[in-house]
Amino acid sequence: MRVYSGVDPVTGKEIYLSETVKGTDKAAYRRADKVMTKLQAQVDKQRSPSTAVTFSYAIDEWLRTADIEPTTRHGYVGYIDRTIRPALGDVPVSKLSARNLETLYGELRRCRVRCDGMPFIDHKAEGEHDCEKAKCRPHECKPMAQSSVRQVHSIISGVLGAATRWDWISSNPAKVAQRPRQVPPQPDPPSPAQAAKLVEKAFELDEAWGTLVWLVMTTGMRRGEVCALRWSRVDLDEGIVEVRSSYTTLRGVGREKDTKTHQMRRIALDTETTVLLREHKKRCQETYAELGADWSEDSYVFVGMRGDLDKPYPPDAVSNRYKKMATRLGIKTHLHALRHYSATELLTAGIDLRTVAGRLGHGGGGATTLRVYAAWVAAADRKAAEVLGSRMPKRRSSG
Repeated sequence: MRVYSGVDPVTGKEIYLSETVKGTDKAAYRRADKVMTKLQAQVDKQRSPSTAVTFSYAIDEWLRTADIEPTTRHGYVGYIDRTIRPALGDVPVSKLSARNLETLYGELRRCRVRCDGMPFIDHKAEGEHDCEKAKCRPHECKPMAQSSVRQVHSIISGVLGAATRWDWISSNPAKVAQRPRQVPPQPDPPSPAQAAKLVEKAFELDEAWGTLVWLVMTTGMRRGEVCALRWSRVDLDEGIVEVRSSYTTLRGVGREKDTKTHQMRRIALDTETTVLLREHKKRCQETYAELGADWSEDSYVFVGMRGDLDKPYPPDAVSNRYKKMATRLGIKTHLHALRHYSATELLTAGIDLRTVAGRLGHGGGGATTLRVYAAWVAAADRKAAEVLGSRMPKRRSSG
């Protein structure tokens, strides 16, 4: 039995629902009538015509039409090529179910390459090669991080959401699929003593480098934001820094983009930081003059390496230099931890949550700040309770 179901919206081919009924007797004819009624009901119930295109095709169409920031797109493509396409690429988009997705997530949490559990060699080179020289090793299952599995889910959901909007499927199975739980943030800022050692060492290495580390430590700016900072956004008289953009590099090409939350914010500077920036500005102007370059208020505060004054300090280079400096000091940390340091020190000092969130550039009116720094907020709340209690009139003991 065949029932016309419409036209594939992508391929333009006619679609038929079919089911075989065996037999030639009267009972078979009755069964055939029931099957025909059932198939017709399926066609009538369809909210949109189904499509036979593969999930891989849907991915390509989504990537072609979606408005995704270049560095984010680069990360998405990595997940797609390594994980999503090999697992689901050949499956018709109309056949994907929540169970398919949850099965994939379970496999990734067991082994990121989704091995079958049988021993094999992880070859480090293609074709014929010497495994010893290529350092090939027996495969060891390594689970994909929860955050990475959630990212895979987010990409799949985006593709299926587009397929739903385009009437390729009637609903998005990713909306009902159970995704991995979000691991609570665990910020690990350096201690005040470690922070002091780090900033002292930074100034020993280079006054400009020391100023950069100091600025990140006192403002909580993101790495890309401090690299994108221009003098026109620094008001030394008012002691204010305007954060309007972030700098990123992709395949060696740098560009400015919006901040992570796509919002501008103003951060107040303390007196010592203002003095350091004023001295740094003077040194920058002298360096430009020595090299015969034109300095302007639109120049970057922290310029690129090797005398390239038209480009900012590369974000990756900033992180690598900071990591090496910390390692030499015997401190296990990274640049982003300075952002945590700034936040936790302010919260511990009793600064209100909304102010801290504003300095960090967190959205949601402090919800993100509270989620990430819940322990320090609780400590500040305890301190506030003790302060209030100490100001209350003392009650005499009834005994």
